[in-house]
Amino acid sequence: MNSANSAGDKMATIRWQVMWDRLLSVVEEQAQTLVRTAFSTSTREAGDVSAGVFDLDGKMLAQAVTGTPGHINSMARSVTHFIAEFPIEGMSPGDAYITNDPWMGTGHLHDLTVVSPCYKDNQMVALFACTSHLVDIGGVGQSPDGRQVYHEGLYIPILPLIKKGQMEEWLLKLIRANVREPVQVEGDIYALAACNETGAKRLLSMMSEYGLNDLKELGAYIISTSRSGMSDAINKLPKGQWTASMRIDGYEEPIDLVATLSIGDGEILVDFTGTSDAVGRGINCPMCYTEAYTSFGVKCVVAPSIPNNAGTLDAIKVTAPENTIVNALHPAAVVARSTIGHMLPDVVFGCIEQAIPGVVPAEGTSNLWTIKLGAGHGMGMIGSKNASPFMVNSFHSGGAGARPSQDGLSATPYPSGVRNVPVEATEAITPIVIWRKEFRQNSGGPGRYRGGLGQVMEIENREEVPFGIFATFERVHYPPRGRAGGSSGAKGRISLAKEKRDRRNKGFQIIPAGERLVIEMPGGGGIGVAFERDPSAVAADVKAGFITIEAASTDYGVVVRDDGQVDFEATKALRM
Repeated sequence: MNSANSAGDKMATIRWQVMWDRLLSVVEEQAQTLVRTAFSTSTREAGDVSAGVFDLDGKMLAQAVTGTPGHINSMARSVTHFIAEFPIEGMSPGDAYITNDPWMGTGHLHDLTVVSPCYKDNQMVALFACTSHLVDIGGVGQSPDGRQVYHEGLYIPILPLIKKGQMEEWLLKLIRANVREPVQVEGDIYALAACNETGAKRLLSMMSEYGLNDLKELGAYIISTSRSGMSDAINKLPKGQWTASMRIDGYEEPIDLVATLSIGDGEILVDFTGTSDAVGRGINCPMCYTEAYTSFGVKCVVAPSIPNNAGTLDAIKVTAPENTIVNALHPAAVVARSTIGHMLPDVVFGCIEQAIPGVVPAEGTSNLWTIKLGAGHGMGMIGSKNASPFMVNSFHSGGAGARPSQDGLSATPYPSGVRNVPVEATEAITPIVIWRKEFRQNSGGPGRYRGGLGQVMEIENREEVPFGIFATFERVHYPPRGRAGGSSGAKGRISLAKEKRDRRNKGFQIIPAGERLVIEMPGGGGIGVAFERDPSAVAADVKAGFITIEAASTDYGVVVRDDGQVDFEATKALRM
């Protein structure tokens, strides 16, 4: 009897697990629909999106692998806001709802979140949600120059986008009238709606195949199993409390990020008391985005193999005093909230390194070095009758920090996970030409394990007219730090090729006609003492052009001959 019950339990568990895996494939196809149908390069080339399925209480059951932690983890909390505004009893088949509210969505106005109910036999069985970054939403553009969120573009509260299959044309007309790229923006809105529709179709097919009338039992299994797995993983860690801090550039003055991580019984608390106050520029971070990247940093180390959903996220509690830069309240300017949010995993890792030494990477560039360019009336092009107005958002990255037993990844967008946009894609839709894009030599922080390299890009307008850059760069004044004796990575730099003068790392700036903008991205920090690095690895870096012969000698104590071979006698003497 007990044996039969045990066998039955095992078969039930296998069945639930198979359906869980199938649900993950459903939301991945949902996300891929968004990528394939979107108009903007940030979505179709870089994958700056999120997609997921939710139960009727607004709890996330599954998320697509395609997407960024900032979108996914903040979207995971946003569906409850939609339900509060439009209760499920009042929804109908064919409906969809939209917002870009930074505090109820994913942190700034440039992200649109769309939520759509899914019905089976006229009964709602789930909600699908997705998010995409827009190339433009009006206002001052993608620059942190604004003083309030009202400066930053069109603010869309939670509103119906589609009612019983009919688009709300008045809303689309309003959006088109307030953005610089109406075709791209409207195309992305339709892609978001199609994304959720695909998810719903695939879910209904799955439910029919497995004979499911609703997702109540499957959802309960997913959330409880994930929560239990997170608790087990957390309970294997040492109990205690650790504090770490990191200073970054900020806008007009440096910002201090301070975190205290507490490991308790099946739960981790991260508190940001001590962090700098909110500022009067658009680098403030709403709490939803702070929660997203803090949770991601914790989960990367504690339980990376457990699928992300409401169960795993509920095990990580994030708090911060109101009106600090990581919990900025309305109407703070927040367009460049990723400036702060992307740094939070590094701060969390600083805590975890004290609790569990040797498991986290060194600090990396972290902040995306997104090349946000524009031209048009009011952007230095007045009187240029034949010039082409444009707005473009092209993701690129500096180096990631060295890993505990490996070098850091070069030109890699950690923690955001977005892909670099191919230069050909940017050149195809704008008059911009990118003359150079290459690894930045000597930028990786020296260490037993070297930090990842940054990259250098050289950009010009082919039309011989000015263009503008919306700069939101970090690690120009305070570089990524190494760990365990490793050195910092190189600082970033923004300059002009002819003028030879450094430009500001934040804010809108005009690049004169005929001038080339030079972007030098930071490198990641190193891990371990550089003089303990394998000499053959140093020689390989010289051969690859990652470091110079001079840096091999000065930073690593390795003498590399002109033929590329290590002079071991000279190296031994230098390292003594």
